Amino acid sequence: MRPTILILMAVSTAFALGGITSASAQNATDPLSATLPADTLAIVNGVAIPQARLREALHASRQPDTPQARQFFKQELITRELLRQYAEKQNYDTKPEVQQAVSVAKAAAETELYMRNNVHPEPVSEAQVKARYDEVVGTLGHEEYKLRIISVADDAAAETVLAKIKAGIAFDALVRQYSIASSKEEGGEMPWVSFKTPITEGKTQGVPLPVAEAAIRLPAGGVTPVPIVVNNVRVIVKLEAKRATQVPAYDEMKDTIRQQLQAAAFNKAGARFVGGLVKTAAIQE
Repeated sequence: MRPTILILMAVSTAFALGGITSASAQNATDPLSATLPADTLAIVNGVAIPQARLREALHASRQPDTPQARQFFKQELITRELLRQYAEKQNYDTKPEVQQAVSVAKAAAETELYMRNNVHPEPVSEAQVKARYDEVVGTLGHEEYKLRIISVADDAAAETVLAKIKAGIAFDALVRQYSIASSKEEGGEMPWVSFKTPITEGKTQGVPLPVAEAAIRLPAGGVTPVPIVVNNVRVIVKLEAKRATQVPAYDEMKDTIRQQLQAAAFNKAGARFVGGLVKTAAIQE
């Protein structure tokens, strides 16, 4: 079990058993703590936790801002601060692995801030967003496909998986057991995709050409009888379902497309910026 999950479980248990007393609980009995300073979430052994930490935690979690979510993250922040204090009392902050983590985090933060302040890509126009929308819509066919995939490293693993599929073992269970793809935790499920036929390289919404060609030939519920080789990986494809293509309206897609174009523009400008730094740097390899 991951350490973060262990901490969250400890948070819930500690508060449920009354092992940790939050500022709100103290307020009922301690007149000195009845009023917290402005924009302070809680004070733990004299150390203030700013409200901004709660807003950051909510934003990072992508959960709705509800009283329950606020209370959960408040408890977590209090517990983390309490654990930090006890760890530092035993000099954990001086341990080499902690110092290394601090160094890595510091380097990442300062690099990100430096790039954000010095890389200035061209702004993305509404015309560019609309052009990209039209380009994507232009690649769609009459039908769209819901796929699941299992990616394995070699033929032996692929043969094992196919044998278990024939034996009736659930496809998503085999994904979680054997797949090496990033979609493993989602049971190999992919977003709906659509392509014009005949299939054309570069117009398959990022799906490898042989996978797209297999998808349009499969019946709903069907599985490719042999693995498909993609970049030395063996891919087994299941067609979960197919339906008439549902084209989202421009207003539904424009914000997502704009973000994608802005990210691409930043990456392009960032590459130019870094290239300029490399030219003037003394680098030995």
